[in-house]
Amino acid sequence: MDNSKSIGKTIGSLALGALVGVAVGVLFAPRKGTKTRNKISGGAKKITNNLKKKMISEAKDFRKTMNKGAKNLKNRASKLEDMVEERIESASSILKENANALLHLNEDHQINK
Repeated sequence: MDNSKSIGKTIGSLALGALVGVAVGVLFAPRKGTKTRNKISGGAKKITNNLKKKMISEAKDFRKTMNKGAKNLKNRASKLEDMVEERIESASSILKENANALLHLNEDHQINK
C-alpha cells in the first residue's frame, strides 16, 4: 500500500511539474503559438524539400552509374564477340589447311601406289 501511494505521489508530482513547465513556457515564449507552429512547419518543409532534392540527385547519380556500367558491359561483350569470331576464323583456316594437306598427302600416296 505504501508503495502504491509513493508511486501515485511521484506521478502526481511529475504531472504537476509538466503543467508548471508548460505554463511557464507559454508565459515566457518569445513568439505566439501560430508563429512558432509556422516556423516549425516551415522548417519541416525545408527539410522535406532538401531530402527530396537529395534523393532525386542520388537517383540520377545511380542511373548514370548504371548507364556507364551497361555501356562498359556492352563494350566488353562486343570485344569478346570479336575475339571469338577471330579465333573461329583462325581455327577454320587451320582446319582447311590441314584438310588440304591431308588431301595432297592422300593424292601423293595414291600416285605412288
